[in-house]
Amino acid sequence: MAADRVFLTGASGFVGAHVLRALLAAGYSVRALVRDDSHIAFDDDVEWTTGDLLRTGGFARSLDGCRYLVHTAALYSFSPYERGWIYDVNVNGTASLFAAAHLAGVERAVLTSSSATIGHAGPDGVAADERSHPPERPFAARRGDYHASKVEQERAAFSSRLPVVAVLPTAPVGPGDWKPTPTGKLVRDFARGAITALPPSGGGMNLVPVEDVAAAHVAALQRGLPGERYVLAGENLDMEAIWKMLAEVTGRPLPSWRPPFALVFAVAALDEVRCRIDSDAVPFAPMEGVRMSRDRMYADASKARAALNFTPTPVRDALERAVLWYRENGAA
Repeated sequence: MAADRVFLTGASGFVGAHVLRALLAAGYSVRALVRDDSHIAFDDDVEWTTGDLLRTGGFARSLDGCRYLVHTAALYSFSPYERGWIYDVNVNGTASLFAAAHLAGVERAVLTSSSATIGHAGPDGVAADERSHPPERPFAARRGDYHASKVEQERAAFSSRLPVVAVLPTAPVGPGDWKPTPTGKLVRDFARGAITALPPSGGGMNLVPVEDVAAAHVAALQRGLPGERYVLAGENLDMEAIWKMLAEVTGRPLPSWRPPFALVFAVAALDEVRCRIDSDAVPFAPMEGVRMSRDRMYADASKARAALNFTPTPVRDALERAVLWYRENGAA
């Protein structure tokens, strides 16, 4: 259906690949953007194009003939050497992409934002929703912070001349998280037996099956109201419950040692120094993650349930699919 062609960014990413399958299943024609040819899959139903969000002009003509835009691409990294790119890719890249899409005649866009833009549960334990706001931080600190960049990305998208609907996933889990995301890395490492300690007490997070997130993108494209934001949340779980669930689905024993938070923070600080010295190093204890580990990152998807018929499936099943995928692909 050429008249219903969707231009999809981030098609090789974890969420983007699932969104691609959901769009095809819904009958859309898809022109998918990836950064390089190595990520192009052999699929006769997809028209592939390559490009870089930092150089929108290089692929802008590929937007011609597309009725819709679904923008899932983003740079998510805890590496000190990549922090300088986060703002440029996630904010400036989005602004350029949406400007090019408007000039190409795109009628409507769906932005994959993040629940990071609504902050965490309040002191009373009430889960955050679309009316919530994260704490403000100085601009200099925001430039290298992924979560802050998603706030700025939303502003760039909504200030464009396109009708935009934003979906705000929490922490998606499921098969195909190859990079992986921080949550996927936790699942993979637990399956490998590499998690040997309990998390800091008091924290929690919301997990949501990635397939449900993908289906919600299609619903947002079809039924979402321009200018609106929809939180895509699954289950609010404290970290103890997540660790127990991972032990059950992986068959690995539950760790019995809980290190003091001061020790965890010190290890993260040393890891930060290591990554600053070695530009190829990948953080194993990201400071940003450690700082949030005692927060209750809970979210409420009531608005998406009502407007998009968002009905998330059990997180445990998604974790089982993730573990099976890692094992089938030799990663666990």
